[in-house]
Amino acid sequence: MDSLKFPIGGFELPAEISEQHIEKAVTQLEQLPSALRQLVSDWSDTQLDTPYREGGWTARQLIHHLADSHLHSLIRYKWALSEETPLIKAYDQDGWAHLPDAQMPIESSLILLEAVHQKIVYLVRSLRFDEMKQAFIHPDAKKERTLLENTLLYAWHGAHHYAHLEGLAKRNHW
Repeated sequence: MDSLKFPIGGFELPAEISEQHIEKAVTQLEQLPSALRQLVSDWSDTQLDTPYREGGWTARQLIHHLADSHLHSLIRYKWALSEETPLIKAYDQDGWAHLPDAQMPIESSLILLEAVHQKIVYLVRSLRFDEMKQAFIHPDAKKERTLLENTLLYAWHGAHHYAHLEGLAKRNHW
């Protein structure tokens, strides 16, 4: 079950984040939207409405979640860069995954993910490494998260959910 829930393992923050870590993460963020589109472009509604694991979201919900979550990430970058260590707003991701728009066709979320990732990649690549040390406070953890950490987290998050979908396709011989 853990391999289905965390197919690439849990998120692990390096003891010290290097410029190489960030460049690798930004490359992953840059490549995710096209890789995701290529993976799911031919999937039928039946395939999209298949849970990626027992008790998990459907592939469709997962794709919409990626767009929603990464849009939140973009906003968090902007808050951290324009305000002094802002307290961000958390959201109920499971609640969002059960809203009506999580059942609509996936094209709008694929487009949104492409646009959000273009903006994140452009933004991160335009910053100096020391500017990435700016932070926000997540209300659930009640601790600061730097943009360096956020970049690594969302690269992992994208790879994590991509692996869910890829595993679903492999297990079902799609």
